[in-house]
Amino acid sequence: MKQDKVKWGVLGAASIATKKVIPGMQKGEWSEITAIASRDLRKAEDAARKLGIPRAYGSYEELLADKEIEAIYNPLPNHLHVPWSIKAAEAGKHVLCEKPLSLNVAEAKTLLPVRDRTGVKIGEAFMVKTHPQWLRTRELIRKGEIGELRAIVGAFSYFNRDPRNVRNKGRRFWNFRRGKRCSRAARSWCRTSGCNSWGRKGGLRSRYRLTRRLIERREFLSMMDAMCLAGEFE
Repeated sequence: MKQDKVKWGVLGAASIATKKVIPGMQKGEWSEITAIASRDLRKAEDAARKLGIPRAYGSYEELLADKEIEAIYNPLPNHLHVPWSIKAAEAGKHVLCEKPLSLNVAEAKTLLPVRDRTGVKIGEAFMVKTHPQWLRTRELIRKGEIGELRAIVGAFSYFNRDPRNVRNKGRRFWNFRRGKRCSRAARSWCRTSGCNSWGRKGGLRSRYRLTRRLIERREFLSMMDAMCLAGEFE
């Protein structure tokens, strides 16, 4: 018996959604983008027209009230990931949330009782875990086809110096060491780490120590989150 495609709604017209995720999902065998929402109706309508999406809404609430939509993709700004994922789940929609799923471990844990109570699936759009190339890599390792695994070295980088990009405006994790727009939490981390001068005197070794402390205290979801706060990425 042929299975119907999952009908998706998208919260927001973020660049990653309109340029990457939506076009990719539209090529999928089991996915159908049914609606897109934005706080600016004209922006939603423009995205819907360009991408061939049937419906556009001028608020996220309207999209969640659409009974035809089965799942939502949440590419909103990071601090809105958990709140709107919870609202979507409580509206009976499955959730695919853009990374990072939340701002810290405690916030991520608030999703668990919501998932259990509503019976929906909530997942993070972190493709590495299920990407065919990494599934194949794991298979080769488990079969011993490349020999005994003794160490793994990996790297992840991101280059963005566009001053117009939202990541480069206002408060930023990687702006902490410049001493401007620092939050109270950031200054506290600097003091407790012993890394008072992030640029010249602190250096890589001090930033690494801070990164390890953040991980050990389980304040952040991943090494990537902690390294961003520690100024590892420009």
